[in-house]
Amino acid sequence: MAVAAATADVVEELTRVYRELPPRPAVEEVEAAAAVLASADAEEEARLADVAREEAARLREAEGVPGELLAVLREARRAAVRLRALQQRKEAAHVVELERRFKVLDGLIQRASRVVSPSGEGSRSGGGGVEMAEVVEEMDARRSDVAAAAAVGEIERGNRGVGFGLDTKAVSSLLRNGSTGSDMVDQKLSLIQVASLIESSAKRGTTELNLRGKLVDQIEWLPVSLGKLQDVTELDISENRIMALPSTVGSLRYLTKLDIHSNQLINLPDTFGELSSLIDLDLHANQLKSLPASFGNLTSLANLDLSSNQFKILPDCIGKLMNLRRLIAETNELEELPYTIGSCISLVELRLDFNQLKALPEGIGKLEKLEILTLHYNRIKGLPTTIGSLTRLRELDVSFNEVEGIPESICFATSLVKLNVSRNFADLRALPRSIGNLEMLEELDISSNQIRMLPDSFEFLAKLRVFHADETPLEVPPREVIKLGALAVVQYVADMVASRGASQKKTDGTSFWAWFRSLFGCCKKDEELGLVPA
Repeated sequence: MAVAAATADVVEELTRVYRELPPRPAVEEVEAAAAVLASADAEEEARLADVAREEAARLREAEGVPGELLAVLREARRAAVRLRALQQRKEAAHVVELERRFKVLDGLIQRASRVVSPSGEGSRSGGGGVEMAEVVEEMDARRSDVAAAAAVGEIERGNRGVGFGLDTKAVSSLLRNGSTGSDMVDQKLSLIQVASLIESSAKRGTTELNLRGKLVDQIEWLPVSLGKLQDVTELDISENRIMALPSTVGSLRYLTKLDIHSNQLINLPDTFGELSSLIDLDLHANQLKSLPASFGNLTSLANLDLSSNQFKILPDCIGKLMNLRRLIAETNELEELPYTIGSCISLVELRLDFNQLKALPEGIGKLEKLEILTLHYNRIKGLPTTIGSLTRLRELDVSFNEVEGIPESICFATSLVKLNVSRNFADLRALPRSIGNLEMLEELDISSNQIRMLPDSFEFLAKLRVFHADETPLEVPPREVIKLGALAVVQYVADMVASRGASQKKTDGTSFWAWFRSLFGCCKKDEELGLVPA
């Protein structure tokens, strides 16, 4: 009897110890932690390889710099990479270690259960056996996938958060299926929370995931488990500080919309070209200098924003994007466009403002569907003659350039509604003589140029409603007329042309009769002199 009581006391103590343990990580959390550790290892190796490449380049260029100093810099940079990787591993390593310790305790509890109830029937072995069986059942429930699924269900019902204190409202909006995300709370997610969220999203078959501005500032990359989001069609990870995407991003074959704007991306993985369903891609406000060769495989792409990066050239493979309708490449360092841009035959809008372009390729004339072309603030000296082939062009802006002349062929672009050639300063001295062919033109800006006279065909711009000529030394029409507005300018030119025509007609008539009289007079004089018969 005493032995049974002592056994029961030991079992009770074991039960109390187990039940006083902190919550065990959910299955998704453990998987997420493993993914984070794998990603951290891969990221550390990649960063160390980058350091090695940069140091090799520095050695070739840094003549006269003491070798010892360069060695110190190299080691300092390597140590910094390892330190950041250690920081990224910290939380994930804690979860993995917790799970390892729990597994040790699982084994001990199982051993105790076999001792107390060798036959597996706790009800026949006294109270200790019953309590031990309950602990074993609780242990199994804590680590089962059923328990993890129940936890996700509780998240959706709002009863509790998803591991590590993830707010329920945040979860409902992050793991949304067509919701606007308007209920998202202001909460920053750690790397382990992001990885856990990815695991949960993958299991739930989430189609939309919104992480805009939701990651803590220390997160510079996403875990490799991102590739598990096989069902996601829309992914927003914008407004964070991400420097690299995992190569597994290429596994998101159903992704149609990807927003990564306002991060710190330096490059894209080669697997990026495997996103064959991608339609909308926003990469603006990063630190990209190039695109992978596989980028040309994104043949479904319709909208691409590359603005506010560090591109000096765009790759030739851009020409393979035959379904591309909108290309925004403003605020880069572009010095030229590839000729293959002409192969983007679906292009409707092309914005290239604030670059270093000196010219456009002749291939631009192949973009027969182009409606908007903006080249504000570049170094362009002239437009290609093929500009006249853009018969659907509605808006053209070449302001703040070095344009010396506008080709007459532009007058074949008869759909033009807005034309801005302002602020080419001392370079632009005349408008095309046939500008009147642009009968759809409603807005024209020629400010800050050296144009002194409008061409006669200006009289045919009957739809012109806005005309700016500030700081342009126009003599015809005079400044007083320009102040009266666009229609007054058109009318003045029309009246001037009509008046000149009437005057010319009168002059021509007078000249004819003078010629006739002089001819008759000469003949009469010759007759009197006997040079011709009477």
